[in-house]
Amino acid sequence: QVQLVESGGGLVQAGGSLRLSCAASGLTFSKYAMGWFRQTPGKEREFVAAYDWTGRSAYYADSVKGRFTISRDNAKNTVYLQIDSLKPEDTAVYYCAADAFGDGAKLSLKYEIWGPGTQVTISS
Repeated sequence: QVQLVESGGGLVQAGGSLRLSCAASGLTFSKYAMGWFRQTPGKEREFVAAYDWTGRSAYYADSVKGRFTISRDNAKNTVYLQIDSLKPEDTAVYYCAADAFGDGAKLSLKYEIWGPGTQVTISS
């Protein structure tokens, strides 16, 4: 069974840091681009960061550059999202997604597999 499961969300004060994890199972992880997206109520799902399937290139939304860092560990079938200098506007449900042989696209439609999401809430 193909599955992505996010973890690491929670309630954090502004200015703090958080590391989200996404564990994959049932797929050949090294052949997938892995992306992170976030969504708040009433808004469309927003691209945050992604790694292409080769693991050579990482991409970020302009709004998170310099504060967010994506990384992947193919040996552990896990992708991470390090979030520093947290802001209240980072509050959202964060989703990871997988795209077979993907190039790290920003379009959510390119990703075939999604996790259930993890809630991140930043208090001011």
